[in-house]
Amino acid sequence: MEILSTCCRLHPDIEAGTQVINTCPGCNRRYKNNYTESTTVSLWEIMAESDDFPFPDYKGETMTILDACPTRNESKVQDSIRTLLHRMNIEVVEPEKTRDTGACCGDSYYGKKPVEIVKEQMKLRANEMPVEDVIVYCVSCVKSMYLGGRKPRYLVDLLFSESTDPQTYEPDAWHEELDTFAGVR
Repeated sequence: MEILSTCCRLHPDIEAGTQVINTCPGCNRRYKNNYTESTTVSLWEIMAESDDFPFPDYKGETMTILDACPTRNESKVQDSIRTLLHRMNIEVVEPEKTRDTGACCGDSYYGKKPVEIVKEQMKLRANEMPVEDVIVYCVSCVKSMYLGGRKPRYLVDLLFSESTDPQTYEPDAWHEELDTFAGVR
């Protein structure tokens, strides 16, 4: 299996018939919509069916979940994530706006509105979370929940019993990193 490390925004050169296994909701959407000669599946769907992965036990710890906006209509991805959380013995408290009624974390406003308004949107969305620990499976959502005063718990980190470090979280700096990775800058 090859590792595809080219950003999905750069039109990666992949052969027809290739299946891309992704962990990013944005990549999932782009591969489904923009690269029709290939297919994509989230790692979460594959792991939810795994009998071999040593899932950690969070002993019923209560957390809430923020569904990433690119997965708003992806019930298979959302269900798989909840299966993983159940297998890790995490008690999930669903926010009022969740799954197909979920609202963006605020990051999608970046570049369309002034940064201070983007940060206010992030804080508003974070305040809608009923529990301080917020499960996220999108890296931008990690930054948004952190800026909003919540404790983001990135799904990959949960699976490997790691703490989540938001790293670069200020919107301008974060988007500069994204653009650099994508080769836009």
